[in-house]
Amino acid sequence: MEIATFKLGALTCPSCLVNIKKAVSEQSGVSETKVLFNAGKVKATYDSSKISADQISKIIESLGYPVENTKMGAA
Repeated sequence: MEIATFKLGALTCPSCLVNIKKAVSEQSGVSETKVLFNAGKVKATYDSSKISADQISKIIESLGYPVENTKMGAA
């Protein structure tokens, strides 16, 4: 399992948190999603054989939240 942390450009309301968490969590291969509202970050634990950090980033951006930076790590 891998962990990616995505720094977002614009989290303006609690509904942003719900929208992002739902969209990322629904993806095959994602086992856990945490949205840190005050920090403007999303942490996703995922199986890199099923989904990539780039794909997760694109899902977040498709919702209208720009991803400024992605940090990778192992779970």
